[in-house]
Amino acid sequence: MSLIKSISGIRGTIGGHVGENLTPLDIVKFTAAFATIICDGKTTPRMVVGRDGRISGSMVQQLVMQTLVGLGVEVIDLGLSTTPTVELAVPAEKAAGGIIITASHNPQEWNALKLLNAEGEFINAEVGRKVLQLAEKEQFQFATVEKLGSIVSKDYLTTHIDAIINYPLVDVALVASRQLKVVVDAINSTGATYVPALLKKLGIQEVIVINEKINGQFAHNPEPLPEHLRGLCEEVVRQGADLGIAVDPDVDRLCFVNEDGTLFGEEYTLVAVADYILSKRKGNTVSNMSSTKSLREVTISRGGVYTPAAVGEVNVVKKMKDTHAVIGGEGNGGIIVPDFHYGRDALIGIGLFLTHFAGQDKAMSGFRKNYPNYFISKNKIELPEGINLVVLLDKLSEKYKKQPQNREDGLRIEFDQDWVHLRASNTEPIVRIYAESDLETKASNIAQQLLRDIRENSLSGS
Repeated sequence: MSLIKSISGIRGTIGGHVGENLTPLDIVKFTAAFATIICDGKTTPRMVVGRDGRISGSMVQQLVMQTLVGLGVEVIDLGLSTTPTVELAVPAEKAAGGIIITASHNPQEWNALKLLNAEGEFINAEVGRKVLQLAEKEQFQFATVEKLGSIVSKDYLTTHIDAIINYPLVDVALVASRQLKVVVDAINSTGATYVPALLKKLGIQEVIVINEKINGQFAHNPEPLPEHLRGLCEEVVRQGADLGIAVDPDVDRLCFVNEDGTLFGEEYTLVAVADYILSKRKGNTVSNMSSTKSLREVTISRGGVYTPAAVGEVNVVKKMKDTHAVIGGEGNGGIIVPDFHYGRDALIGIGLFLTHFAGQDKAMSGFRKNYPNYFISKNKIELPEGINLVVLLDKLSEKYKKQPQNREDGLRIEFDQDWVHLRASNTEPIVRIYAESDLETKASNIAQQLLRDIRENSLSGS
């Protein structure tokens, strides 16, 4: 059981003791703290709330909304929705902010509150620290009975999908002309509603959905990684489909399966979409520094400048704004299209990816060959209690001091054409170790060497 409080929100397992897990009291305190800060000074504050399909979602949402009502806030209730849909709704509703109830890729026993500012973007570190401090102090001013808030239910599914259909670089006629057959793994959450609705609007008549019952009882681990998508891969082949689509429970991450049941590769979702965007618009790109170097190569080939960012959507968005990037995101299948909205959005990603794919007279496996075949070894380790991660990374930095390094987010080390990145997870009590190379064995060997280094230094009392 676990509770993780950070500047980006609160995340934990349902049940257990207050302050150790995500309990009703923790939810109320954190909601009250966020709303108090984000609505400060507004005479008629308004906030947008939506959730994914988790088992605990309805319970958590009721606690969140009624706490907001008690603070005198008008709540726009999107009900079962997606993270990017809530992000779009916040500015559309002229709200002070938003709360998305989702633990994203975490298993079904987890839930979380993702916090948005008035622009529908994740709050920055300064606001996050204020929320944590106020939640700890519990100094809230609730509304008197005549000033209680209210709840208004709205559905933004059609609004979101229409915005994608009307986006200038999404070509509905072109996608429809391919007469595609698509299998969707909706992982028992809101993708079961949103993704098929989008595909139908894109002119795709044959859509098969697996794991479509929205009950939060995830048919497999919800993180869209290769080891969790075997069922989708098999169904694509069984159905004779042109491709498969997988999203995570809150529909901000996206990956594809080729017609032969092989994976397109979650890292290459962003690469393919960026290649398409850059073929239409000159500009720069950003991804986090745990993402494939393929994006940098595509960007340079298209005459743009690539910039790495610290892991975390808010960090990628800030770097995109700083560099005027026309496309960006994360290698975990997160697509951020800035003139659509500054947030990871699997739905606009689907529209752009399918437009790019439909414009080429190739099967998906042939389309994948447009891009290099690099391998990323993704690993994680739980450090012994009491280990100082900063000191540990300092020791590793010293060991590899002859190699180019980046300390903006943990430690990233360059080895000729390869790299390794070590950093503390934002969502789990672990350290992640990612390494990339042109050979799977090389990537794995680099990662395993750093894992050995971590264990050795941990044992020596870092």
